[in-house]
Amino acid sequence: MTPERVPPGAVPSGVVVLTDRRVARGALDQVVAGAVAGGARWVVLREKDLPRAERAALAADLRSILADVAGTLIVAGPDPLDGDAVHLPAAGPYPPPTHRLVGRSCHNGTELNRLTTEHYATVSPVHPTGTKPGYGPPLGTKGLHELIQVSPTPVLALGGVETPEQVTACIQAGAAGVAVLGALMRAKDPTRTAASLTRAFQEAVTPKPLKPGAESARSPTATKEGP
Repeated sequence: MTPERVPPGAVPSGVVVLTDRRVARGALDQVVAGAVAGGARWVVLREKDLPRAERAALAADLRSILADVAGTLIVAGPDPLDGDAVHLPAAGPYPPPTHRLVGRSCHNGTELNRLTTEHYATVSPVHPTGTKPGYGPPLGTKGLHELIQVSPTPVLALGGVETPEQVTACIQAGAAGVAVLGALMRAKDPTRTAASLTRAFQEAVTPKPLKPGAESARSPTATKEGP
């Protein structure tokens, strides 16, 4: 079964914020607001240890922040907390729920092959990271690219993505975006960090114009030989 199509722009891309209040430098809503001010438009709310009522209140606060920029809050786990977007673990549930937007964490080809109606997947860990232990050695951008080739859905690169150069490499490997936790949660200036990472994404997906006078590689005038 192939994923149901969703409108353009409805699948996460660019810089996707993953929350972790335990490592955040400030109040979680303030850190997220800073990242949103820097260009982030997608946020995945984790904080699974909180009671549902407290987590739902936090979800409402973050949705309010995102509403100002037409952003989207995705909730980690099967409970959308009064929303319509969830991100599921690789372990389940199967089949996935029928929310407007459903993503799933994947770490290898076997897990990607289980995807059915999910709209996107994260693939991790791309680089060494303390937040994704127990999933084997880092994939690197080569391993990321190989998994993207077999994925039936768009892929977000996750795990140890902290610099603009790493963002660029992940997009060049075929990722639709990058999911970032530590670099934003621990940032002294989340707005500046998010802006830097977002700029790298935008530059990576923007076609480079030919320099004046340059010829296409397939142009007849680009070769020395005639017809």
